[in-house]
Amino acid sequence: MKDMKYLISVLVGAMSYGILSTIVVLAYGEGYKLGEVVGTQLLTGCILAWLLALYTKFRASRKQSGRDRNSAAAGPLPARLTWKQRLLLMLAGAPTVVTGLLYYQSLRYIPASLAIILLFQFTWISVLIQAVSKRQRPDKVTLLTLLLLFGGTLLAAGILNQESAEFNMTGLVLGLLSAVSYSMFIIFSGKAVPSAHPAFRSAWMVTGGLVLLCILFPPYFLFNGLLWGQLLLYGFLLGFFGAFIPPVLFAIGVPHIGGAMAGILGAAELPVAVLLSSIVLHEQVSGLQWTGVVLVLLGVVLPELYKLRWRSGSSVAAHQ
Repeated sequence: MKDMKYLISVLVGAMSYGILSTIVVLAYGEGYKLGEVVGTQLLTGCILAWLLALYTKFRASRKQSGRDRNSAAAGPLPARLTWKQRLLLMLAGAPTVVTGLLYYQSLRYIPASLAIILLFQFTWISVLIQAVSKRQRPDKVTLLTLLLLFGGTLLAAGILNQESAEFNMTGLVLGLLSAVSYSMFIIFSGKAVPSAHPAFRSAWMVTGGLVLLCILFPPYFLFNGLLWGQLLLYGFLLGFFGAFIPPVLFAIGVPHIGGAMAGILGAAELPVAVLLSSIVLHEQVSGLQWTGVVLVLLGVVLPELYKLRWRSGSSVAAHQ
């Protein structure tokens, strides 16, 4: 029960990611374009991230000066980052923008319930990239995981459903490319200045993403009046649930529950996205597709459950 609040923290963070695809489809329905949607998301996310970073520094400064000694929330003053470290963090944030652009663009061609399934292929793509780079053959658990993911994807995507609509190849390719980009982000982001404080780490990564996006899509929405319409609402929701809440909640919960359990809880993004696409967007999700979603979830959590069981077994053996 002691760790329950940390489990809930990571769970809510993962569920927040599942909300994004529905909001993007609604924004497209209002006529907004890709650059406008992603631009307002990163702009609001960047503002929120820096507000949190400044608040973190302020709280730490107060404790150091002795005016807030009883506050458990305030930690030591975060170490000042060099410009080289800041640049590395900004570069590490670039793949998130590429992932968002590819994923959000795929939503123009395929249902949100299918787009999230394709994005979740990052699980086996990450395994494949690491296996090739390390020249190691995947073990039996990994191979079983890949089989579950592949079979679950076929069912969840509705490929075996004769009543499903024709698939748009552009949307499928964009969805799979978003999974490749997200895999690269997972591999490289963990290596970028891991010693930095989570609040400042997140702020600089989001800043790097915003800079890249402004180069690819000049932020005309800041000057043509679109920002002060519904675009601001959609951008705030996307920035809040995508660029702000998950990193903060993960930074709170993951150190206490471990990466393995965080990986399991992170799978909550998938059913939330499919459920919202069915309820809010009225997309047809058959029982066969829900079975595929369950199989994909099993494929995601299986290796993590195996690791937990192996560690617990090793711990018991060590005490005997």
